[in-house]
Amino acid sequence: MSTKYKATIPDKAYFITITCVNWIDIFTRLKQRYVIINSLKYCQTHKDLEVFAYCIMPSHLHLICSANNRKLLSDVMRDFKTFTSKQIIETIKNEPESRREWLLEMFSKACEHLARKQMYKVWQDGYHAEVIETPKFMYQKLNYIHNNPVIDKIVERAEDYLFSSARNYADLDYELDVIVLPKQLITY
Repeated sequence: MSTKYKATIPDKAYFITITCVNWIDIFTRLKQRYVIINSLKYCQTHKDLEVFAYCIMPSHLHLICSANNRKLLSDVMRDFKTFTSKQIIETIKNEPESRREWLLEMFSKACEHLARKQMYKVWQDGYHAEVIETPKFMYQKLNYIHNNPVIDKIVERAEDYLFSSARNYADLDYELDVIVLPKQLITY
């Protein structure tokens, strides 16, 4: 398997995008967004994940992050995706959800082609990871992540989106602790 877009270099920060199969908009539901938030918190506490920026969009998640203590970020992302997949399915099954049957059918169909038997597939294979080599690239991706909800017209200002680190950078109440980068190059 190719490692071109995998987080395989220890102690490096990466820009990561993780996408739901078929771009299903599962994160329009508050409980599903908290599955992601709580899982990221767990990874921060127990898996040495450092988060510099994040944004939960309706069908995908953007992160700027790294793993500490010589841990591989690819291992953290694998565990994160495995755990959140199970939690997302459980939330669909056990919480009020008007699209329950459709969602379960879509996540079930997404794994029909797999050699290994499984009932549901929530995330696309792998994830897109780009190593952060320069401050310029870091700030480009930071601005991109924070402006995603603005571009999609979810909010007018980046810091108004509750499930984004733009709130951390604007010194507002936030859902997830992040390591705030120096603010001089933030352009939104």
